[in-house]
Amino acid sequence: MTVNRRTDHGALPRPPAPSPHGRTTSPYGPERSADRGSSPPLRTEPPLRTESRFRTGRARAVLRAVAIASCVPYISLKAAWAAGSGVGIPEGSPLLDGGTPLAVGNAATVLMDGAVVVLALLLTRPWGRRVPAWLLVLPMWVASGLLLPIMTAYPLQLAVRLLGGDGGRPAGGGAEPFLEPWVFGVVYGGFILQGLTLGALFALYAGERWGALWRGRLRDLPESPTAPALRATAVAAAVSAQVPLAAHLLWAAGSTAGLDAGTAAARTSDFHVLEAVNAVFAVCAATGVLLLAFRRGGRLPSQVPLALAWAGSAQTACWGGWLTLAVLAGAGDATERTPQATVVIYAVQMLAGALVVTLGAHFFAERSAALASSSVPVRRAVEAPAPRESRVP
Repeated sequence: MTVNRRTDHGALPRPPAPSPHGRTTSPYGPERSADRGSSPPLRTEPPLRTESRFRTGRARAVLRAVAIASCVPYISLKAAWAAGSGVGIPEGSPLLDGGTPLAVGNAATVLMDGAVVVLALLLTRPWGRRVPAWLLVLPMWVASGLLLPIMTAYPLQLAVRLLGGDGGRPAGGGAEPFLEPWVFGVVYGGFILQGLTLGALFALYAGERWGALWRGRLRDLPESPTAPALRATAVAAAVSAQVPLAAHLLWAAGSTAGLDAGTAAARTSDFHVLEAVNAVFAVCAATGVLLLAFRRGGRLPSQVPLALAWAGSAQTACWGGWLTLAVLAGAGDATERTPQATVVIYAVQMLAGALVVTLGAHFFAERSAALASSSVPVRRAVEAPAPRESRVP
């Protein structure tokens, strides 16, 4: 006796149901045309949720590897000094008697250099796209402020030495040695590589994630509803930048006003070059913020004032803060030897940079809000169902 049992494995698939419009509906896929020669229907509605593709090519992988490898010399030296080694430190150097402040400073700078590794990963891995903007932009801004002076001043210092400058040896002589010359080459060379690789990676990352915020020319940017306040802030920032600008120009030209006796006696060609570079960044900060606030420059691409404001504000604020921290945390009676005028100059320098970066953050916030509001009607029109009478029968 056989039982006629229907099983899904032995059953043939049901034929597709005919459609009055010449199409067939299939349980195994979307609606398809019955005529093999005709093309499938076009999708007129774009996907409502799209993921931006993150391309990690060979160039980014190489840049990331170089950025991470460039941290090794500095971290290795700091680790050796923390362990008690005197490699690279000559006899009579004040670093040999730094004590607790020097140990704390070494630990802090190791963490700062380790942050370069984290940034390199954030800028090249897919999960870096999910990081909040401020958590990535703020460390990159600080890194720019600390690395840009070295990236620009150190090659110029070497060039001046080749042209006959006194380099790291004071004209008066007799100063205690600080570090062996090769240490500066190794450390600053690593810093320059870090700045170049991180800068390239961040430019690629920011262009893909926020490129729409700075497209166009200055004259094409929409007028801001808070333009009067932004212009007042820009003027305050530009005026504040004149204080460090004047001081750095005087020190670059040879003036000793506002310098302590030790710094004035230890000046070299390296000191004058660095002060000239500091003055240039102050000019960049003032120029960039005024162009953004008053929209001068006509056909100038908006990337130019934004780049000037970024570099100028980062260098003035972060380098001024670093110098202030060095004065306050200096060994011995460093705070007593440093004139109050110098501390005030560094404080005004930090204020100018903070005002510039605040205005830049407000600019991006307004641009982002404007682009988001302009895209809402388009998305709603796409998401809304078509009226019944307008549908094709």
